[in-house]
Amino acid sequence: MMSIRLRLILTLTLATLAVWLSAVVWIEHSTRAQVERVLDTRLAEAARMVSSLLSDRRIALAETGEIFTSDAAPGYLRQLSCQIWSETGALVGQSSGAPDGPLTEARAEGYSTSVIEGEDWRVFTVLNAELGLSIMVGDSIAVRERLIFDVIGGLLLPAAVILPLLAMALWIGVSRGLRPLDRLTEALRQRSPQDLSPLPLAPAPPELRPVHQALDGLFARVRQARAHERDFTAFAAHELKTPLAGLKTQAQIARRAPDEATRQAALAEIEASVARSDRLVRQLLDLSALEAGEAAPQAVALGAILDEVQRDLAPLAAKQGVTLAVTGGEAARLLLPRVLLYTLLRNVAENAILASPAGSAVQLSARCAPGRCVIAVADQGPGIPEAIRARITERFFRGPGAPVGGSGLGLAIAAAAADRLGATLDFPAPGAEGGQVVRLVLPRPG
Repeated sequence: MMSIRLRLILTLTLATLAVWLSAVVWIEHSTRAQVERVLDTRLAEAARMVSSLLSDRRIALAETGEIFTSDAAPGYLRQLSCQIWSETGALVGQSSGAPDGPLTEARAEGYSTSVIEGEDWRVFTVLNAELGLSIMVGDSIAVRERLIFDVIGGLLLPAAVILPLLAMALWIGVSRGLRPLDRLTEALRQRSPQDLSPLPLAPAPPELRPVHQALDGLFARVRQARAHERDFTAFAAHELKTPLAGLKTQAQIARRAPDEATRQAALAEIEASVARSDRLVRQLLDLSALEAGEAAPQAVALGAILDEVQRDLAPLAAKQGVTLAVTGGEAARLLLPRVLLYTLLRNVAENAILASPAGSAVQLSARCAPGRCVIAVADQGPGIPEAIRARITERFFRGPGAPVGGSGLGLAIAAAAADRLGATLDFPAPGAEGGQVVRLVLPRPG
């Protein structure tokens, strides 16, 4: 790709050349008109002057049949020629170097154009009725063209000399103008990968300030992303360490158990630790998948997704002694990434099951209207305290009284999926009867 420096220089040089050529064309057109007008005026004035001199007898004519001629010097360039013709068509006088034939066949007074010996001429004719003469004064159009060419040449010759100098001046000017960009490039090249601090404050052209601001914003986002990654890794390691430590302890108890009851209790704890680790790993994978890239939208049946969530969570609901019910959404069809909606609903419903007391129910309901679908997950648990409601979607955050077996990732995953779907996830305050409702509002184009 062409460099900015070269592109600027070529653009400015070509623009200057185009302006210069446009000026030359305009000047050529204007000069041609002016030269033709001036020389035509000179022809008319010269013809009238000769006619006046003849009338005043200041120019003597020879006897009939004789003409006044003078030899032209070798190489003489004819510029203005004059011929005097009688009414009978006889040439009675001409200037030195005039053509042998008549300057024009036109006999009317005024301007005319003729071709003499293959050369174009411009002629002005004056009729002297008193003397019965026609005075013709003309010049070669080639002479006029040479005059115009000399004028244009006077413009192009300086351009041929100045254009290289102009290109050099543009190169120097553009290079000096791009020095702040070169300094920025060098500063970025010398930075270590770990240095994400803002760029040092230095005088910069207004055009470069948005680049500085964009880079500083990028560094800030990368710093934030790195901090999240560090926190994520630390929290994940801590959360995995707890069930693994429990597994090791319970395995030792089971090995040394003095009786079958103690062994079975230890094995039950091992099973619970494995389930917690499995859930944590699955949620970490879900979160990683959400942040990895875009999922393609597809036509999905909302009722089918709700039924799938119910089937997948039925074992957990049975174990917790909770009834998981689904209503609505049977006829609704949506265009969105299926995996995102399933992941969102599963994590919210799973969280609701873990938060619900035995013997209670968790209700998944859907209600669609033109423009949107509202999906609600309602449980009969203690609800989310107002004090921690703003932090409930933070990763690994677990408030007081959080259900055993939770990892603090479920609602964080749900919030990330809702953001990707362009949906809103609400946590209304519990009503007087208690319980918590999590409401998802999905846009539904058309």
